[in-house]
Amino acid sequence: MGCVALSGLDSSFWRDRSVLVTGHTGFKGGWLATWLDEMGARVTGCALPPESEPSYFQLCALDRKIKSLFLDIRDLSSLSAMMRDTQPEVVFHLSAQALVRRSYRQPLETFATNVIGTANVLEAARQAGSVRAIVIVTSDKCYENHEFPHSYSEEDPLGGRDPYSASKGCAEIVAAAYRRSFFDDPGSPVASATVRAGNVIGGGDWAEDRLVPDTIRALCNGQPLALRHPGAIRPWQYVLEPLRGYLTLGERLCTEGKSWSGPWNFGPDDGETVTTAALVDGVFREWGAGSWCRFDQCDAPAEATTLRLDCGKARELLGWRPILNHQSMVKFTVDWYRCALQAEAGDMFKYSAGQIREYSDLIQART
Repeated sequence: MGCVALSGLDSSFWRDRSVLVTGHTGFKGGWLATWLDEMGARVTGCALPPESEPSYFQLCALDRKIKSLFLDIRDLSSLSAMMRDTQPEVVFHLSAQALVRRSYRQPLETFATNVIGTANVLEAARQAGSVRAIVIVTSDKCYENHEFPHSYSEEDPLGGRDPYSASKGCAEIVAAAYRRSFFDDPGSPVASATVRAGNVIGGGDWAEDRLVPDTIRALCNGQPLALRHPGAIRPWQYVLEPLRGYLTLGERLCTEGKSWSGPWNFGPDDGETVTTAALVDGVFREWGAGSWCRFDQCDAPAEATTLRLDCGKARELLGWRPILNHQSMVKFTVDWYRCALQAEAGDMFKYSAGQIREYSDLIQART
C-alpha cells in the first residue's frame, strides 16, 4: 500500500469532547493535556503529584486549565469511581514508572504501576459505559531487543531484560488480552490500541536519569555533563511528533472503530536516529555553551546500545510521519527551557501553546 498524505489534526473533533489523560503531571502527559485543551476538549487528568521540582505541570499551572485529580492508578476502586464521575469518551493512558534505572531499584513498584495499573485503567474504562476509544502508551523498549541493526516492527516479539522494559512488554500483553477478550466483541462500543514511541525530548522534562534534563541541569550549574553511553543509538524525536500520532489514532478509533485497534510504532526517520553524544552536542550548539565527559560506571545496570523503530504502518495507514529534523527538534526544546528558566509558574502554558501552534502550522504547510 502506498503512503497516504501527511495527516493533520481535526480540532473540531476534539472540541467539547470529554477526554481522560492519565499521567497529566508528567512530561508527555502534560503536553498532551495542553494540546487537547487548546483544541477545546474537556480534559480530566489523573495522576500522582509531580515528582520533580520544577515540573511541566507546575510551570504551566495545568490545574488552572483542566480538571486535575491526584489519584493512584493502582487503586481500582478510586479509578473506577473517577471514570464514572467524569464519563470520558476517549482515554489516553500515560501514567507509568518511566525510568529504566529506577526500575532496577524499585522493580515491584515498576511492575505494579506499569502492569497492574494498566489493567486497572482498562477495567475501569470497560465498566464506565462512556468510553469509545482507549490509547495505551507503552514504549519502544517493549520489544525483545537483540541489538539488531534493523528496525523493530509491531510484529516483532515482546520482551525486555530490565524491569522497566519487561513491564512495558507485559502492559502490551495485558492490553492485547483486554482487546481480544472484551473490546473486539461486536457488542462492545470500545476500540483500543497501544502506541510505542521512541525516546522523546522537549521542554518541560525534569526527570532524573534522562539525557536532556541532565544536560540542562549541567548547563545551569556550569558543569560538564557526565555521559554514560555516548555511542548509544536511540530513536530520538520531539514530543509533539508522537503525540500527534496518538491524537490521530484516538480520533480514528472513536470515529471508525476497531479496524484501527492494535499496536502502533511512532518514531523518527532512520536518518534522524542519532547517538546520545550527537544529541547532546546539538543541545550545546543551540545553547551556545556546554561540554561532556564520558562516565564509565562499572556496576551500572545494563542498558541497550542500539534501538530503532519501523514506523511504516503509521506512515502508510495513518498518514503520520515526523516532520522535524534533528536540528529543529533541538531548537524547539532548548527555546522552551530558556524561556522556562526566566518564567513564573503558569507562564509556560502560553509559551507551550505557542509551540504547539507553530508545530501545527508546519503540519498544515506540508499537507
